[in-house]
Amino acid sequence: MKKLLDIAAEIVQAQASVGQMSADQIEQSLVKTFSTLQRMQKAEDEGVLLDGVAVREINGVESEPARKEPLESIQDDKVVCLECGTQMRQLTTKHLGTHNLTPREYKQKWGFSLKQPLSARSLTRARSKAAKKRGLPANLVKFQEERKQKKAEATAALDFNSGQSEVRPPVKRRPKAHNSV
Repeated sequence: MKKLLDIAAEIVQAQASVGQMSADQIEQSLVKTFSTLQRMQKAEDEGVLLDGVAVREINGVESEPARKEPLESIQDDKVVCLECGTQMRQLTTKHLGTHNLTPREYKQKWGFSLKQPLSARSLTRARSKAAKKRGLPANLVKFQEERKQKKAEATAALDFNSGQSEVRPPVKRRPKAHNSV
């Protein structure tokens, strides 16, 4: 049977192979992964369920996990999930689903604006730059103006019709069938 340290090392090695991690990040990830595996093993041995915000044990003393301010969780190069502490470039719907949350529910729970992107600032800037390069802002303004104009025309048509005395739609009648004997 593998030791927890070996399992933690394999997990961190897989994380490091996917993205660049500094030595400090690798060390922090290893410690965090190892302690999480210890808590999981302890919970399994005791037959206790773990929740997303489990109490951490440090040197035999239980303490609440350190809570981050929601806006501090969105950094230039990463986003930290406030539910589990996972660091990513973007909090995806799939990841939030593991916490039984939608992006909207996550934002409401942690006090984010509903317009706040759940992605690293550098990723948001890159997407914005790419959208501007493709002309999306100008096209969006054009679309919004067209929609506003159509809405105004529809409202004007309704106002015109409501000013007239009882307007009835034409009644469609079926042609009579001829009985041939």
